[in-house]
Amino acid sequence: MTDVNKTVDTKGMSCPMPVLMTAKGIKDLASGELMLVEATDAGARSDIPAWAAQTGNELVDSAEDGDVLKFYIRKK
Repeated sequence: MTDVNKTVDTKGMSCPMPVLMTAKGIKDLASGELMLVEATDAGARSDIPAWAAQTGNELVDSAEDGDVLKFYIRKK
């Protein structure tokens, strides 16, 4: 995805830091903007989508690039 407005790098961080950094990062965006979260913590596979659902933000896509999990989240 090329229209990413902000990237949050949580690689090497363990739970709960990826979710906390995601929550902090989304505050910098305007409604409708897209954020990429990169994580290596396996727990992020379920934690980041759950966070998006709980906060009303849209998980647009997720992918794995080697050991890096990528989550594309659109701010509500």
